[in-house]
Amino acid sequence: MNDIPVNILVVEDEEDQREIICDLLEAQGYGVSQAASVEDAIVHLKAKPADVVFSDWNLGTLSGLDLLNWVRKQKPDLGFVVATAYGSINHAVNAIKAGADDYLSKPFQRQELLLTIEKALKAKSLRQHNQHLSEQLGEQQSLVDLIGHAPCMQKVFDRIKRISNTDATVMITGESGTGKELAARALQQLSPRRNEPFIPINCGAIPDSIAEAELFGAEKGAYTGATATKIGKFEAANGGTIFLDEIGELSLSVQAKILRLLQEGTLTRLGAHNEIKLDVRIIAATHRDLPQRIEAGEFREDLFYRLNVVPIEMPPLRARLEDIPRLINHFIEINSRRYNTAPMAIEKSVLKRLIDYPWPGNVRELSNRIERYILLEDTEELLDGLDSNKSTNSSGGTYNLPDEGLNWEAFEKHCLSQALSKNQGNRTKAAKFLQLPYKAFLYRLEKYSLN
Repeated sequence: MNDIPVNILVVEDEEDQREIICDLLEAQGYGVSQAASVEDAIVHLKAKPADVVFSDWNLGTLSGLDLLNWVRKQKPDLGFVVATAYGSINHAVNAIKAGADDYLSKPFQRQELLLTIEKALKAKSLRQHNQHLSEQLGEQQSLVDLIGHAPCMQKVFDRIKRISNTDATVMITGESGTGKELAARALQQLSPRRNEPFIPINCGAIPDSIAEAELFGAEKGAYTGATATKIGKFEAANGGTIFLDEIGELSLSVQAKILRLLQEGTLTRLGAHNEIKLDVRIIAATHRDLPQRIEAGEFREDLFYRLNVVPIEMPPLRARLEDIPRLINHFIEINSRRYNTAPMAIEKSVLKRLIDYPWPGNVRELSNRIERYILLEDTEELLDGLDSNKSTNSSGGTYNLPDEGLNWEAFEKHCLSQALSKNQGNRTKAAKFLQLPYKAFLYRLEKYSLN
């Protein structure tokens, strides 16, 4: 368990059932609170914070769906799991569409309960992580301001606007922390599907053993532990958009089923024989070099071309330095409001160091540093580790720059040439040798006419 206490609100009108669930969660080390109705739960949530709500579907005059709708409007970050004694597929679909992170059909096993709680906690963490970049996604102009005005970002947003009204499949690439999910949400918010479900999936976080059931659903009895029919994420996203983040992590067998869905517009649940017709827009994303993985036999080439109908590449923060002051001010404003503190100014000398830093974690790293700065009011914490005069090598040492300075372009060209020479002209191996994304390596070769 994490050292930070996790609080769960259990909402169940049957006292015996409520006590059993609470005992199971407390035995796992969670902090647990109870409510017997939707009204009691709302009063509790207004008075005391919680991380996850575990709610029964039937709660007297109101239902778990009523509570879920209130939570998503008033406390959108909260994790939420719905349980029903009736195993109703309609209940499950409605809950997922309304924003539930998962659902359980009664009776359920202890391990199933704990897994859904963990899933809801991860979903809550992801929502909080991206909150500062997605608060104004419903307004087009605000989104432009939020992303930035650097030319490379204006190209990205122009492409988003051009294709948002279509159902074209999109592949978003870029380093971790560059805002790939933000771009996917922008496509959804500016499209006719804006009022339909948007379901993000972190493909790298799904174990291979359950990936097929998680994405495509499963019939009761399809595998050990399948005590009820399970609605997959694709089916839950019907009419809306599904965002497959880190799609390069999926197994080849699951890739084949996604390819069939793209080609036929249908899926078959695990253990079923009938096909289900779907209307889902698919947006995929990865920070990996998929052509390189195709070459290694780890990704299907036919699926790549089906997904890569419209490519969007999110530039790293170091390629849009003029946006850093704007982003800093935005994060200061957001976090000052979140933590009820006065906005703090940043000195020009500090701002220069922030701009000079290469930001390997991109916008996400900048956001985290500004949040820490607002919480601790400590400039040293903000600048900790930002030594722009040194760069760490792969073995953990440092390169000291000469006092007389360095011709960077000549140095970079020399490194590229040496990498190609050491790898007998193989560009894929040379890119890996320099620990560069393949596309970034090709860009640099073109820049220095080394092709």
